[in-house]
Amino acid sequence: MKKKPVFIAFSTQKGGVGKTTFTVLTASYLHYACGYNLIVVDCDYPQFSINAMRQRDAQGVDRNLALQELVATQFSELQKPTYTILCATAEAAVDTVREYLETHEPDTDFVFFDLPGTINNDGVLTTLSGMDYIFTPISADRISLESTLSFSHHQGGDNRQYRHCQQRDLSLLEHGGRQRENTPCDV
Repeated sequence: MKKKPVFIAFSTQKGGVGKTTFTVLTASYLHYACGYNLIVVDCDYPQFSINAMRQRDAQGVDRNLALQELVATQFSELQKPTYTILCATAEAAVDTVREYLETHEPDTDFVFFDLPGTINNDGVLTTLSGMDYIFTPISADRISLESTLSFSHHQGGDNRQYRHCQQRDLSLLEHGGRQRENTPCDV
C-alpha cells in the first residue's frame, strides 16, 4: 500500500515576503539533510520561479568545471538525487500531484506547494482546502499582517464552500522565522 504524503502549502496574499525562498530552503533541508522524500509543486504561474531557479543552477553547473566537481562530490556523499519539481497552475496542482504519484515516487513523505503571491488566482482557495498544513510567511507591516490574518480567518472559519478542507494547522511566520503564537482570529 502506498503511503499518503503530507500536503503542505506555502501561501500568502502578498508577494516578496520570502514564500518561494522558504519553500526551497525547507524542501532542501528536509530532503538533503533529513533524508525525506519530497516533491515541490511550483504553482507560481506563469514564471514558475522554483523551476526557473533549478534550470539556471543546472546551466551554471554545465558551464563551470569547479561547480561540476562540487555537485559530483555532494551527490556522491548524500547518495540522494535532487527532489522533483512539478509545474502546475494552482487550479490543477492537487490533481497533477495525484496523477504523478500514481506512477512515480510512491515513497513520497511530503508534497510542498509554492502558491502564487495572491489568492486572486483561479484555484488557490480550492488547492489550499486540500492541504494538511499551510505556512504563511508574512512581513511585519500592518497592511500585510491584516490581509494575512483576514485570509487565515477565512481559511480557518466556517466557509461552507470548502467543507472538504482537511487542514491540520495554519502557521503564520514573520520574517526572521518567528512563529506568531496568538492571533486575533484564533488561528
